[in-house]
Amino acid sequence: MMLRIIKILLILSIAAWALLGVMGNLVDWAGTMGAVEAATSMSTFDPAPTSGRATTNGAVILLGAVFIVLLKIATGALCLFGAWQMWGARGGDAADFAKAKTYALAGCGVALFMLFAGWIVIAETWFEMWRSPVMIDLALNSAFRYASMIGVMALFVGAREE
Repeated sequence: MMLRIIKILLILSIAAWALLGVMGNLVDWAGTMGAVEAATSMSTFDPAPTSGRATTNGAVILLGAVFIVLLKIATGALCLFGAWQMWGARGGDAADFAKAKTYALAGCGVALFMLFAGWIVIAETWFEMWRSPVMIDLALNSAFRYASMIGVMALFVGAREE
């Protein structure tokens, strides 16, 4: 029972991360847009042969910011709903508790997708943020840290029980 409660708390912590992130993104919308623009404009490092990929197109920047916010909302909602289901199944058998984890683990998957696709594939690979001494610490290392922690927690929560 104690491990099940810990698993529920871990999922709630991921929901809190996502929903607090949404609140921060919305309260500081200019900062959210600015972070996306810093990545897409490739303006935080010296031009490279691929700098033709850079864009300050407002639609692209808006799409990136909305992508982040919507996927954080989805993460938070799925994790909250999953934690609620896990709480209801905490005293049941292993099969019932495993089934109750479905939405929580889906929320973790959405977070991992957002962090990997958004920051690693798009920002780091396409827009070469790895070249930026400023953004590598501010954004990429944070995205990797978040994804790593969420991934480890998802593995722990998803682990089968006897």
